[in-house]
Amino acid sequence: MYWYSLTPLDILLLRDAKPFTPGDRAWAGSIFPPNGHTLAGAVRSLLPQNQTISLIGPLLYHKETLYFPRPLGFVGKTPLLPLPWHDATSPLRSQMLWDKTQPAPLAPLETVSQTDIKRDEKQARTWLPLDVMMGYLQTGAIKPEDWARPEDEDSQPWTMESRPHNSIEAGTRQVKESDGYFVENGIRLKENWSLAIAVDPTTHQQLQSLPQPLSMRLGGEGHRVTLVHRPALDQQWQRLQTLSDQNYQQRQKAIAYLMTPGIFERGRDGVSTCRPYPWEWKLTHNQGSFISMATDRAVAISPRIRDRQRNPGHSIPAPQVFAAPPGTVYYLNQPQGLFADQDNAPKHLQQTRKLGYSHLLWVNLQEVNR
Repeated sequence: MYWYSLTPLDILLLRDAKPFTPGDRAWAGSIFPPNGHTLAGAVRSLLPQNQTISLIGPLLYHKETLYFPRPLGFVGKTPLLPLPWHDATSPLRSQMLWDKTQPAPLAPLETVSQTDIKRDEKQARTWLPLDVMMGYLQTGAIKPEDWARPEDEDSQPWTMESRPHNSIEAGTRQVKESDGYFVENGIRLKENWSLAIAVDPTTHQQLQSLPQPLSMRLGGEGHRVTLVHRPALDQQWQRLQTLSDQNYQQRQKAIAYLMTPGIFERGRDGVSTCRPYPWEWKLTHNQGSFISMATDRAVAISPRIRDRQRNPGHSIPAPQVFAAPPGTVYYLNQPQGLFADQDNAPKHLQQTRKLGYSHLLWVNLQEVNR
């Protein structure tokens, strides 16, 4: 895979999956980073018709390095572990009761005060550079100094700007009833920050054959980004992916870090259901290896699909899905891959993986495995 930086030339307008009606003076919700469907659609505009594409990402790019969403398996700077992994003499393990048919509760190994938690949450980074992620994959821990944000690094690498939209009826000073009036938030990345995605070799060759520098539309209102191949990121990613693969092969207690939104969908009797962890992972009470997870609010994604039968070349809205947010971590007694990565997986599941969703990195828990 070949990594590219995507640097906005202006703000980006990236609407989320929430419906709104302009005539009701609504706010149009926004989402950032953009999802895989949006990025793939933008890159496809530069490629020959019907050429397929595979993505990894999106991540952030800053000062020649990749930045990753912070793992959610921490309270402040203190790591959380499922109760079955606590020492047998731990008061929490011996006194706490929970429904064994559900993921196990998480708790720190040491008591942490609320004051320390609030201070750490305020000061800690929300995006972590590659060297910190390498250390996390090697040990399952993040050093307190690695959480500290450098003085020249922003707490959030982007700002939001509210933009009103309206259209005036011809010959009047009134807003068109059909268009109405609505407001949406534009995303402005801060100086020296960019998005980063990786593309497959075929797509890379096609992009490099085009006149340079490359630019493409991303999001609404025709706003554009520049694409630049970053060979240094290719090498960084290879080191990280190699380490993750080594951790997966160890077949011992591990954490799976979700790098991109995780779409875990299953259809039954014509109804599709999403949940925050893979359906093929069984909990320990069902003789599975999955123990627990640390996650946050689901990310709503409204993709589009090509309408090949009625209107070739155009797309129509696809059913909405709800994805586990990036940074979600899963605790397993031994690593287990995704069904979507197998050759016999349904085509729509394989497609979500090709668009960058549900990318897992495997963490080696040295301290827990001793």
